[in-house]
Amino acid sequence: MLKRTPRSGWQFLGSGSESVAEHVFRVAVIAFVLARMEDGVDADHVVRLALMHDLPEARTGDLNYVNQKYVTADEERAAADMTAGLPFADELRELLAEYRAETTAESVVAHDADQLEMLLELKDQIDKGTSGASDWTPFVLRRLRTESAKTLARRILDSDSASWWFDRGSDWWVRGGKG
Repeated sequence: MLKRTPRSGWQFLGSGSESVAEHVFRVAVIAFVLARMEDGVDADHVVRLALMHDLPEARTGDLNYVNQKYVTADEERAAADMTAGLPFADELRELLAEYRAETTAESVVAHDADQLEMLLELKDQIDKGTSGASDWTPFVLRRLRTESAKTLARRILDSDSASWWFDRGSDWWVRGGKG
């Protein structure tokens, strides 16, 4: 279901489309990196939190910030229903509760990874000229709690979203490595 559930916030920008599953994958990768940058956190636990953080949205859908002003999803009930009968149901429900509570170092890092994923998508939209995308970035930045995430956020905003693959200063792009 998460593969078919759209992230609903992008409709306000009129651009971008991302499923919850795509979002979760990127959050998990970012969580792995961010956890490696933070001292004293269990990186494997952070990745587990990141992988499961939006699992209830398979039942509730993705409620963006405007939706959340008027609607409250019962994520705890959704998690209980979807894990009922699983031999590891308690573990999944505990991961989701820990993520929602944001009281452990690991859950804080996982939340920062979630926000950095949004920032990466916003930066891509900004670089494509999407009106309004830059209005969202100050709020994302204010949600970050770890210094590592804040450092990565600055690097994201200071770079071009295509720079990881497109080296504009290289002659390789003239002939594609054909001499």
